[in-house]
Amino acid sequence: MNTLELGVIGNCNIAALVDANATIVWACFPRLDGDAVFSSLLDGHPAAGGSAEGLFALQLAEQANAEQCYLPNSAILRTTLYDRQGGVAEITDFAPRFALYERIYRPPMIVRRIRPLQGRPRLVVRLRPRFENGRLSPEITRGSNHIRYVSPTQTLRLSTNAPVSYILEERPFVLDRPIDMLLGSDESLQAGIESTARDLLERTLDHWRSWVRSLSVPFEWQEAVIRAAITLKLCNFEETGAIVAALTTSVPEAPETSRNWDYRFCWLRDAYFVIHALNRLGVTRTMEDYLRFINDIVEDATEGQLRPVYGITRQSTIDESIIPHLPGYRGFGPVRIGNQAHLQVQNDVYGSVVLASTHAFFDQRLILPGNAALFEQLERLGNRAVAVFDRPDAGPWELRTITAVHTFSAVMCWAACDRLAKIARHIGLVERAGYWRKQADRLHATICRHAWSAELGSFVATFGGTELDATLLLLHEVDFLAADDPRFASTVDAVASRLRIGNFLFRYVGEDDFGRPKTAFIICVFWYIDALVALRRRKQARDLFETVLAHRNCLGLLSEDIDPDTGELWGNFPQTYSMVGLINCAMRLSRHWEEAF
Repeated sequence: MNTLELGVIGNCNIAALVDANATIVWACFPRLDGDAVFSSLLDGHPAAGGSAEGLFALQLAEQANAEQCYLPNSAILRTTLYDRQGGVAEITDFAPRFALYERIYRPPMIVRRIRPLQGRPRLVVRLRPRFENGRLSPEITRGSNHIRYVSPTQTLRLSTNAPVSYILEERPFVLDRPIDMLLGSDESLQAGIESTARDLLERTLDHWRSWVRSLSVPFEWQEAVIRAAITLKLCNFEETGAIVAALTTSVPEAPETSRNWDYRFCWLRDAYFVIHALNRLGVTRTMEDYLRFINDIVEDATEGQLRPVYGITRQSTIDESIIPHLPGYRGFGPVRIGNQAHLQVQNDVYGSVVLASTHAFFDQRLILPGNAALFEQLERLGNRAVAVFDRPDAGPWELRTITAVHTFSAVMCWAACDRLAKIARHIGLVERAGYWRKQADRLHATICRHAWSAELGSFVATFGGTELDATLLLLHEVDFLAADDPRFASTVDAVASRLRIGNFLFRYVGEDDFGRPKTAFIICVFWYIDALVALRRRKQARDLFETVLAHRNCLGLLSEDIDPDTGELWGNFPQTYSMVGLINCAMRLSRHWEEAF
């Protein structure tokens, strides 16, 4: 049965998910949002079962068990397989990534190095790519040391020093020497297979360890933060700077639900939180590239109007369709490609972009700092925020048939005005600073009047409503309320009382287009922890953070959702929001280095 006990490898161009038995169950080529050539994660079958397709499995005959870990401070995954006869084999998986000719070399390639460690293990290779998101079987041609998998749209080539016939026939063979497999574009290697694989591994390992050395990490929870930081980087499509919400599509939020979405896109709502995490980590180049991606979207915006989600090359049309030939994760369909949220009205996006872009004006490390031209572009977004802050929208949870004036959307519109006032003052535009401060004050007063419930002693999710949602935990995070404002503490307590189940929080508990949510949204517990820190309930926050860390999968990764009763992970994987939440909480909670000795 498929689970989310998966590791991720990648190089900021492609990524692949590898299960605990060294089977690649998900990978898209030639980039993160491309054709799901390996899609068995969504085929309803056991990952390496006899009839499963869309996978790349390496198994031992009579396999007994497996162990898995990352090489420290890297995105290189190592799986050790054991058979019942005492045979042991080691598999090292990675996607090449390193500096070459003054640029980053990141080809659409997966490298698998297999080494016998003990006994005479017998290896079975099942390489079964499928094209057009699992619909089309490839035409297969072979050479002396390669196999080509051909479709009308792309060709993959496996270069290997293993017996090609055994791979094609899926016949077991004794692993009595190291072998290498390089799967990628239809290009011949310029050197020997073994020497190429060894060189790629050494360079990639050195690259990741150098990258990790440059991180700013807290004194505590370093392993968790480093793994989250690497995973966040793997969700970065480096060519354009985009950062996707997750690497998968249609892993459901809960069993037996149609809450299945394609997350291989860039949500503007994530921008503030992602930029915040990158800034804290000191990953300034990735942060600047992401800001450039967002600023290009702003430049394209007609009259300052933004969509909530964009493709990784800024495509604004990502129409949603259902893939009928894939039954879905554990058979829970439908499988969707594209995301119809790009057509929704979500008014919080204006504040999200302005909040993220504010860093460009205040962070002196950036090569391309904010200037008057960028401020003028952001003012167009501010004008939209003022115009729509009290209008109904789909809200932060992207409701499909329900609209309301969502408090979070209104607050983020206020945040756009507030930050524009601060930017204007910083760059010496006194008149514009006064204008935006006046607008921010007006929006603040209106929100407090319509979104505060004296009866509940809490802000509420919608103007004039009675329901609560987890975004209310962010009222201090975006500076709408001071930490010592009694309304903030009472709102945090009300949200926890209504939405907390066990150690996790639901985003809301009321019915939506698909009924009532069945799983908790992982980012919400991190928002709650941050709120507890702001309220100086530090011990409570630390205890809860430690509990949440224990619910990561065996490789330290998190998905979007979790069953608060069983602790099982659900939703698209790995989830950028969840990893960002972990990073931000660890940074806030950790003791300082000076306090540790």
